[in-house]
Amino acid sequence: MEPRIRYAKTSDGVSIAYYAMGSGPAVVDLGPAPASHLRMELQIPEIRTWYERFAAQRTFVRIDGRGTGLSEREITEYSVESLVVDLEAVVKALGLDHFTLLGQMNSGLAAITYAARHPEQVDALILWCAYARGSEFFDDSGTLFLRDALTRDWGMFTESAANSRFGWSHGEHAHKFAELWREAVTPDVQALLMDGLHDADVSHLLTSVEAPTLVLQREKRGTDVARRIAASIRNAHVVIFDGTSAAPYLPDADQIWHEIALFIGLDSEPTAAVGNARSGMPGGLRTILFTDIVGHTEMMQRLGDARGRDVLREHERITRDLLKQHGGAEVKTMGDGFMASFNSVTSALDCAIGLQRAFSNFQHQTSNIQIRVGLNAGEPIEEDGDLFGATVILASRIAAKAGAGEILVPDTVRGLLSGKNFLFADRGEFVPKGFDESMRLYEVRWRPDAVAGEE
Repeated sequence: MEPRIRYAKTSDGVSIAYYAMGSGPAVVDLGPAPASHLRMELQIPEIRTWYERFAAQRTFVRIDGRGTGLSEREITEYSVESLVVDLEAVVKALGLDHFTLLGQMNSGLAAITYAARHPEQVDALILWCAYARGSEFFDDSGTLFLRDALTRDWGMFTESAANSRFGWSHGEHAHKFAELWREAVTPDVQALLMDGLHDADVSHLLTSVEAPTLVLQREKRGTDVARRIAASIRNAHVVIFDGTSAAPYLPDADQIWHEIALFIGLDSEPTAAVGNARSGMPGGLRTILFTDIVGHTEMMQRLGDARGRDVLREHERITRDLLKQHGGAEVKTMGDGFMASFNSVTSALDCAIGLQRAFSNFQHQTSNIQIRVGLNAGEPIEEDGDLFGATVILASRIAAKAGAGEILVPDTVRGLLSGKNFLFADRGEFVPKGFDESMRLYEVRWRPDAVAGEE
């Protein structure tokens, strides 16, 4: 079953995405900031299998820090303190009295800080390829090269950084992760992290960490850094693994899992997946897209069944081609429209814009086609290949409000797209049929000559 994405509000008002799957004592993983995207990483088999090892025996909690993934994107500062505040919000939302805390690379700074400040809550601390001083990581020649590349070519940066992270022998996985990276964070936030954490130093907090600590490091990523951290924590030990891969799940997941399982008292044997979504259960966060041909009935009356069906076949071909290109899953077709589901809100909106552009250029010998599009994001109920619930109904209601050539989205979808290069115009509030509360809608400006009401 796909984990349910939830949101916690921080003390400074930022919305933080997280999920918890499994049962038992909690393991909270801060993830590989800033390349963190709760939904997309579960689509990469190696990452999902690694997380499900925890979830099979514990409550496994993952967090998207501010500015990344599914969390609020519009930020102006990235620091150790902001990462700690994000963690505090999720811990409070879940009501966790105590848990195991896992920090990876950049997020290790926040994990150390939190463990030092909240010794009563952290039962155990696991640090993977972490550092205590920003200069130990960001002054590395390779990282300095990547910081320069960031300002020149975002695509080159993510591809190079991903290959550096995993090693060139894992090129296919690195490419998938680079795609996730580009979806998870903007170049501006990536720069905020690299510059904001460069001078970070939490080494003075190491002696205040009371929790038993496992420091895991790759031999070619700085064994001296790992040993300095462990030497300053009174109850810590170090395990060094071969190679350069910054992923605990590549290429020696079983060996690394054995050390972690031994440390926190889990079964060290490889664990099967937790399981797929069951009938009638929440389907996880999805973006639902509805399309509808404007003036369909009039068109069919004008053209007749045979010629009208020719036009509809072209409509279906174009729609299905674009759904495939953008990773959308066709849920059903209603003759004059489609319902589709996406795991990525960005991909859904890219598809919606692609559809409008395609039909604005569509020329048939008998008729043109104009469509309306509406989107909504939430957690629909999945059963027998179909999706149900308020999320789906609202998406349908929103589509019905759109005019020819328009794409409408609610404020929730607009918020998930913060930091993306989409233009929105405020269309005001409306009360959907069957619902008590009003919602604010925004029109997505997709035409080249459009001027947005706000970004």
